[in-house]
Amino acid sequence: MDIVAIIPARSGSKTIKDKNIKLLSGHPLISYSIEAAKRSSFINRVIVSTDSKKYARIAIKYNAEVPFLRPLEYSNDMSTDREFLIHAVEWFDQNENYKPEYWVHLRPTTPLRVIKNLDDAIEMFIENQNATSLRSAHKAPESPLKWFTKNKEGNFIGLNKTFDREETYNLPKEAFETVYVPNGYVDIIRRSTIISDTKIHGNKIMGYETPITTEVDTIEEFEYIKFQIHHKGSEIKNYLDEYSRRV
Repeated sequence: MDIVAIIPARSGSKTIKDKNIKLLSGHPLISYSIEAAKRSSFINRVIVSTDSKKYARIAIKYNAEVPFLRPLEYSNDMSTDREFLIHAVEWFDQNENYKPEYWVHLRPTTPLRVIKNLDDAIEMFIENQNATSLRSAHKAPESPLKWFTKNKEGNFIGLNKTFDREETYNLPKEAFETVYVPNGYVDIIRRSTIISDTKIHGNKIMGYETPITTEVDTIEEFEYIKFQIHHKGSEIKNYLDEYSRRV
């Protein structure tokens, strides 16, 4: 069974310059996802989809494959996951006649994974043939229905506008359903869904609950992850340190 990990790493991040290759505790951010995929018991190939030759060289240094550079039209601020996934699926079909059914989508912005959790998610998905995809998430500390938007006058408006007159934002969190925050820990997509549906995840998304996970979208989150590694350690960082000593 062929299972491919695909790691998207476009250049041009606006919030943190060159975010995907920024050094995190001595290693490029992208290397954490590459190493996690390579340590998986199920993943056969590790592919990085990038528009940057510089990023490609770094990915190859950490033993990922970069068989193509992603076209610029799939690498702008408004590009979707579906675009780079379809591009990769079609590239392998046309250039290698390679058609793996399982694609494990690992975002570089979620570096602190436990490899056992990654393998557990893959195994669960393989066993559930009815699911069109799997997405990871953790429990939200409170419902977003307690949140606000802001109007032109600068006043807060309850996010749940339908019931705003009842001030649902003041209800205790126990009054709401449990909400899950997608976190990029591990998503798995079927090739058959990607090529036959307008939605890459299909209509039966299997949920995989993870521990609370920090994603890198801001410099503050980047520094917090660095703090976590310093105080709690990281299985993947240990493997990366070992690799660096060998090369």
